[in-house]
Amino acid sequence: MSEQVLAVDIGGTKIAVAVVDDAGTMATEVVRPTASSTDAETVFAPAADAIRKALGALTEPGEPLRVGIGSAGPIDGPGGTVSPVNIGAWRSFPVVARVREVVAAATGAEPRVGLAGDGHCFALGEHWLGAGRDVDSMVGLVLSTGVGGGAVLDNVLFAGTTGNAVHLGHISVNAWGPRCVCGCHGCTEMYARGPALVAAAQQRGWRGEDAKALTADARTGNVIALEVIDAGMRALAAGIATTATELDVRTFVLGGGVSKAGEVIFAPLRRHLHDFAVLDYVRDLEVRPAVLENAGLLGAAALAFTL
Repeated sequence: MSEQVLAVDIGGTKIAVAVVDDAGTMATEVVRPTASSTDAETVFAPAADAIRKALGALTEPGEPLRVGIGSAGPIDGPGGTVSPVNIGAWRSFPVVARVREVVAAATGAEPRVGLAGDGHCFALGEHWLGAGRDVDSMVGLVLSTGVGGGAVLDNVLFAGTTGNAVHLGHISVNAWGPRCVCGCHGCTEMYARGPALVAAAQQRGWRGEDAKALTADARTGNVIALEVIDAGMRALAAGIATTATELDVRTFVLGGGVSKAGEVIFAPLRRHLHDFAVLDYVRDLEVRPAVLENAGLLGAAALAFTL
């Protein structure tokens, strides 16, 4: 019988938990909204409930279990804690210890628990079963309300010392640019993330409200939408080329809400890459669209299988 692991995906709007086998098949998936509260345990309570419910799908309850957690960051991998920017109640929250307690109480056995950032789990999922399954090394990018990332190098997750490696959204692409919320200047996500694109378009007179409307208008030929997206994708291309140069990786998989707009995003991104990826070993960069709807959850499962 295939081994099953528990995958936990923690985000600012929802928490998803699934039992997943080694072929990537989900026996069950339980989703709960992330609680809006200033109390850390109140935020954790829906996750604990989802974990208990998902564990009911285990075919061999009571056996030692491997658990993978993907979370919005920053994270402290060695310490097992998370401080997600979009979950204000969690600062150095001991998510590994708390998940371990819930699983042990439900199964009667002490689990092995691993933690990775959500961008890393996205990359693991797409590498295991998605757009990067045919390559040994790749970088996964999530282009949405922010710009997240993670890398798999020679079939192993590259997490870095603390678990926050490949934070491509906070690579500076304009050293003289405005100060980012992270404290740096001119970060990639200041120009390329969905809300930044929308804000730039609105400053020029565009009357839409979100990135979905912006990309839709770009497809109809709206000049403001096209020019703003072009500028944002130039910034993202600079960040991708820098990452490729540092890691010596040629395959990038792009997912997230903004990326689902298709060629209106990918065409200018690929065009601008030619201006930045100029060294011989990065000249042929490939940017692929993600193919999984639940890459983060499957990536958490992939993480669990490495424990």
